[in-house]
Amino acid sequence: MLIFKALLLIFEFVIVIKMYHSPATIDALISQAEEENLYFKLIEQVNKDFALANENIDIPISILPFEFKKRIQEKLLYLIQRKFTEYLNLLYIIDVSEDQIKKLDGSDLVQLAEQVAFLILKREWQKVWFRKYY
Repeated sequence: MLIFKALLLIFEFVIVIKMYHSPATIDALISQAEEENLYFKLIEQVNKDFALANENIDIPISILPFEFKKRIQEKLLYLIQRKFTEYLNLLYIIDVSEDQIKKLDGSDLVQLAEQVAFLILKREWQKVWFRKYY
């Protein structure tokens, strides 16, 4: 009986994983969050994890999507340029894949901040999405 319940849980988890589609762009991610009525939860998750890393970002729930991604990108650029250790800590707290970070080209810091913002939002979106559907 226990084995049957364990198999059932694994099967349900596999079904949920198959439903999740990782967005290709930051704009697609935000659009998906809005469509699924999880945009506010995404903002809350970002605020929570930045605070856990002692780098408060205080994004208001009422922020427009363009401003949302811009605020994250600006904060990341600041951290990369002036507080690199704290930037690395933030990536660790949020649980951004180290392999994905290593693949990025760091020659243009503005572009790097944009790419890292997308990786952060993808990870935060996973957390929010799985919390709702699993």
